[in-house]
Amino acid sequence: MLMATDLLIDGMLSGTGLRDALMGGYVDPTALGLSASLASDVADWQQRYEAAHFAGFPEQVVGALDKEGIALASRASTDLSGKTIGYFSHGLMKLLD
Repeated sequence: MLMATDLLIDGMLSGTGLRDALMGGYVDPTALGLSASLASDVADWQQRYEAAHFAGFPEQVVGALDKEGIALASRASTDLSGKTIGYFSHGLMKLLD
């Protein structure tokens, strides 16, 4: 049985880095109970993803950001037990594992 993804780590321009996959819209990572360290890491990562957007999504930069984003999703799964966390690559415009 497939489980619905509750939240997505997502580097979309002008987002918060964390998107509600079920209801839509971006959410404040700290409001969901992410640790201060992880919330800060998500914010830093999201700012770098925005910079990649304005640089035209260089392939190597997107690859590195996506690898980091997948790791952030894994960390978020630990902080938010009971929630299914996925990852959406803004540079590739698709879900990644």
